Amino acid sequence: QLQLVESGGGLVQPGGSLRLSCAASGFTLENYAIGWFRQAPGKEREGVSCISGSGGGTYTADSVKGRFTISRDSAKNTVYLQMNNLKPEDTAVYYCAAGRSVSSRPGTYDYWGQGTQVTVSS
Repeated sequence: QLQLVESGGGLVQPGGSLRLSCAASGFTLENYAIGWFRQAPGKEREGVSCISGSGGGTYTADSVKGRFTISRDSAKNTVYLQMNNLKPEDTAVYYCAAGRSVSSRPGTYDYWGQGTQVTVSS
């Protein structure tokens, strides 16, 4: 059974850091582009950062450039999102998804995790 499981969310103060993990089971992440998305209450789901199957192609939203970094560990079949200098506006449910190509559009991804809550507040 193909499954993506996110972890690493939580409550953090502004300026703090979190590392989200997206672990895959039932398939090999190297065969897919992996995207991180987020959705805040009342807002549309937006692409945060994405990485190709080879790791050679990436996308990062302007709102998080210089603060968030996507990476993958093929041995662990896991993709990470390192989030530094977090701001209150980063508060959202974060999802990882697997698709055929790097894209910031949620509709291009086929498989989704259940999401993990990130709350940035003092």
